[in-house]
Formats: sequence, C-alpha cells, structure tokens
Amino acid sequence: MIELSLMIEGQDGLDWPRWQRLVAAAEEGGFAGLFRSDHYTNPRPPEKDSLEMIVSLAYLADHTRHLHFGPLVAPLSFRAPAMLARQAAALDDLSGGRMVLGLGAGWQEREHTMFGLDLGDVQRRMARFEEGLEVITRLLKRDEPATYEGTFFQLRDAVLLPRPTRAGGPPILIGGNGPKKTLPLVARFADIWNALYLTPQGFQERSRMLDELLVAQGRQPADIKRTMMITLYFGRTLDEVDQRLSWRQRRPELAEQPLDAFIASLQSEGRAIVGTPDMVAQQIKAYAQAGVQEIMLQWFDQDDVEGIRAFAESVLPQVQV
Repeated sequence: MIELSLMIEGQDGLDWPRWQRLVAAAEEGGFAGLFRSDHYTNPRPPEKDSLEMIVSLAYLADHTRHLHFGPLVAPLSFRAPAMLARQAAALDDLSGGRMVLGLGAGWQEREHTMFGLDLGDVQRRMARFEEGLEVITRLLKRDEPATYEGTFFQLRDAVLLPRPTRAGGPPILIGGNGPKKTLPLVARFADIWNALYLTPQGFQERSRMLDELLVAQGRQPADIKRTMMITLYFGRTLDEVDQRLSWRQRRPELAEQPLDAFIASLQSEGRAIVGTPDMVAQQIKAYAQAGVQEIMLQWFDQDDVEGIRAFAESVLPQVQV
C-alpha cells in the first residue's frame, strides 16, 4: 500500500488561518502526512506571507494524532544543524514519534540575498550540507558526547539533552535526484530518500543507482524508504482539471494545446499527477508499482480545502488497499 501525503509551499501565502485549516483537512481526510517547504520568500516577486516552518510544525504536532510531518526540506544554508537537530528531537517527542527531518543544501538565491544569508556556489553548498549531516547524525544517533571539526560547523563534546525518546531521533530525509552528489549522501546518512518530479521509469532508474550506493556503504536497499514529491492537479471532472491548469493560458506556447495533450505531456515529463479521481488513482498505482512507498503531493491552492476533501474521499480509497 502506498502512502499519500500533502506538501504545501509555505512561502506562497501561508498564514495561521490557512495552516490551521490545512492541518485539520489533512488529519480528518486520512492522509499519511503533511509536509511543507522552508523558505523566507519565493524566487520571484510579489512578496507573500511565509509562516515560519518550525513554529508551524509545533502547532501540527500538538493538534494532530496521526499525521507524520516535516520540512521538504530545511536548508542547511540558513538552518544551523545543531539547533535544527534539537528542534526536530523536541517535535518528535511532542508528537509521539511522527517527525520526519527533511534536509537539503539550499538553492534559492533571492531569499539568501534578501536576508544576508550565505548560499555560495554548488560546491560550497554541498560541502556545507555534508558537514551538517555529520553534525545532525552524531547529535541524534549517538548518546555519547560528539566532537567534530569541520570547515563550517564544529562540535566539542556536545550532547543533546534530553535524549530523543525514539532511538536515533526522527528519521532523516534527503531530497533530490542527483547521482553524483545527492544520492551518495542519501546512501551514507538518510533513512528516507525523497525523489523529485520523476516518471515511474525514471524513479526506478534512480532507485537502482541508490541500491548500488547503499551496498557500497555496507547497507541494504531495504534500509531506505523511497518517497517522491510531485505536483498534483486534481479535479472531480475534466472541466475542474482544466480550471486547475488555467495558468497555461498565460503561456503562448501552451495556450492552444488541447487539454488531453497537455495532461499527457505533464505526465510523460514526470512533472505532475493530473486528472480526475480515476485518472489520478491509476497514475499513483503506477508509481507504487515502480517502488514509491509514499508520495508527497504538492498542493498549490492553500484555500481549496474542499478540493483536498474531495481528493481524500474519491482517491484515497482506491489506492490504500
């Protein structure tokens, strides 16, 4: 059985009333989890509300009983790894063991420039990310004091107290598809791999690469949970689907394309799951057959709680069997 979770872009207008409604809808609808991005702002104007990630997850942890949750993903370009490990352990304990610690290197230049944050080039980002993973892993998974001397981060006989109730603390999720940099880090540090925007065939190819890297690290393929984030355009009818995709009318190269052809192109590129309940369920089943154990469905319209409920009622029963 594949798990289905929701993913919300927190920098795209998220405020407390919207978050409270989304949390309730996800919990009541029977979704497995609720995830959100971690950004100060969007890559392009205009500016929108952007509810702080850790504070928002504390609310979720205390107001739900079933959802697992976490950031997709927290950038170690502006999240200090020692503090993030401490916060994640506390959220995991508060929720009774439902926190997932999603981690990334950081990528969005605009927010870093705007707030005086050090993003750096790709090489610097990945080097800092690797060090941050070392710090977080040592603090969460080892009970003895940790010492680490890196270029970006240092520990000197550091120990987090209280120790996480769950052995090793919350599972570490690493997001990305890169075979040269990201997947080797997944094989070394992660409990969960979160792929991004792949077709079922593309997912299988990257999953096989990860298997080889895991074996080389002395781990087993079953040690890693396989998940994927992908956009969802869902409607109860094709007319509703067409409305969800109305943004294509603003792009001349897409405006004249028939709806069925445009849906097919989104699917063939692995950019989205698209369609009516039966269409969407069929696509989800194809991902399950490819080895995806959980899909984080990127839901853009934060005010469309009714759409979330309609999806839960019409699609979840078809795939959770």
